Amino acid sequence: MKSDTGYYDYWAYHERPRIVWPNGARLAFWVAPNIEFYELDPPVNPQRAAWPHAYPAVAGYSIRDYGNRVGHLRQMALLDKYGIRGSISLSTALCEHHPEIIAMCRERDWEFFSHGIYNTRYTYGMSEEQERGMIRESMETIARHAGRMPAGYLAPALSHSEVTLDLFAELGGKYTCDLFHDDQPTPVRVRGGQKFVSVPYSLEMNDTIAYVVNKVTPRGYGQNIRDCFDRLYAEGARSGTVMCVPTHNYQVSCPHRLKAFEEALEYITGHPDVWLATGREIAEYYNAYYHDAALADIAARQKGVSHGTGR
Repeated sequence: MKSDTGYYDYWAYHERPRIVWPNGARLAFWVAPNIEFYELDPPVNPQRAAWPHAYPAVAGYSIRDYGNRVGHLRQMALLDKYGIRGSISLSTALCEHHPEIIAMCRERDWEFFSHGIYNTRYTYGMSEEQERGMIRESMETIARHAGRMPAGYLAPALSHSEVTLDLFAELGGKYTCDLFHDDQPTPVRVRGGQKFVSVPYSLEMNDTIAYVVNKVTPRGYGQNIRDCFDRLYAEGARSGTVMCVPTHNYQVSCPHRLKAFEEALEYITGHPDVWLATGREIAEYYNAYYHDAALADIAARQKGVSHGTGR
């Protein structure tokens, strides 16, 4: 029996080595649009049904198609307005189904990170070799269509195995969005010993969790985003924090929801000392300047030695 994931050690938030983001920013803010493709009739996975209702799942399929047809353009225009480059959690099948979306994102220098191939095909039940092949295919598809190998990974529909992060690191990945344990980047232990980091990706700020699971109103969601920002911005004066808003173009981009989201973005970008970043930029900056200091501090605390200082 395992008592924890084994990916990281306990490391209390209090008195860690100080993080300062570029240009003295106290908070790194990133938006992660999940741009996904859902198959109408996916292969059956005995551990999880893709569509929990009778086939054909026209209603579920079509609202998600709405996200790629309508919602994507609506959100893209909004992020352009506030100078935010999206970090796309990409179902890489979209490269074949909707290459025009990939082209629009490339024009804006948005980041692409892997979210598997289809969001209706899960990791559950795969052998290690099958999962490695799926992750490799998704990475190579992004490289082929976007011109660069992805640095980050979010498991399709959050379906992990015990070796997901190990495999992604072994294939050249740099960061994960699959751990929801912190408000700062943290080192992650992978079996190959590669330098690998968790970049905060918030389920609570995820629009699907807000609307579908927590039944929050659009105004309530906008207020939640502002409240989250206020706390992390205040704490960031002491040591830099990360705030992520994961979105879905068939959720937040619906006409009755977009205004509240826009007001939240206007509020955040109206503050000084906010770094509008991508997931890759956060991971690379942290790995360059703070990763090793973090490991040293963790080791020192475990030995009962006083911690050091960051950059």
